[in-house]
Amino acid sequence: MTGKALVTAFSLIGLLGLWIVAATLTADATILPTPLALVGPFLQELQSGELLFHLGQTLLRVVWAFVLAMGIGLALGLLMGRFPAVDRWLDPWLVVFLNLPALVLIVLCYLWIGLNETAAILAVTLNKVPNVTTMIREGARSFDPNLDAMAKVYRMPASTRLRHVLLPQLAPFIAAAARSGIAVIWKIVLVVEFLGRSSGIGFKIHLYFQLFDVRMVLIYALSFIIVMLVVEWSLLQPWERRVRRWRTA
Repeated sequence: MTGKALVTAFSLIGLLGLWIVAATLTADATILPTPLALVGPFLQELQSGELLFHLGQTLLRVVWAFVLAMGIGLALGLLMGRFPAVDRWLDPWLVVFLNLPALVLIVLCYLWIGLNETAAILAVTLNKVPNVTTMIREGARSFDPNLDAMAKVYRMPASTRLRHVLLPQLAPFIAAAARSGIAVIWKIVLVVEFLGRSSGIGFKIHLYFQLFDVRMVLIYALSFIIVMLVVEWSLLQPWERRVRRWRTA
């Protein structure tokens, strides 16, 4: 195990210890149960299939919103970063959407479209596109003009220039947008499910919130947090290190 992995492990153990101490001092399992008290209900939810079903529903919404937000944000950010005229026209829109509260967009999408999957995914996507666009725009603005000049001298087709000149320079910004995007998107998805869906982790948290069942709220919340940590550590962080490698070579 590497030094970084050891630090991460000890940090998480410290957080677990803090939880145990806080639960012991509270001395009321209905307010803050110990981690051990969650094991039984967790296994029951797992065996019944409820936990896996709702995890799957939330993950599906996260994937859809992530792909749409990254695709739209990448296109808009590249256009705004490369073409000042486009940036001047779209920058006010970007500022408006950056400062529009997520809750407002979610409620408006539900009111205008209805309590359905389209509204849920659209609300999450609209909340994340401005952030992705901003990060990609900054990346497009930092392109090396010498590489652009080389591409023009060799008369590279637009597709070749995009693949071999622009995207390698943009890759670290795409990776950073993806990491921050997945962290924000899944949280917004939970709010969307909390407010207007009949499945997913957010829906279950809403249900158990109404029942004042802290144990089940923690079980469903922690289950999805663990899934997102696995995605972060096994996919996003290694990918970000890989795309940044050429800058330090």
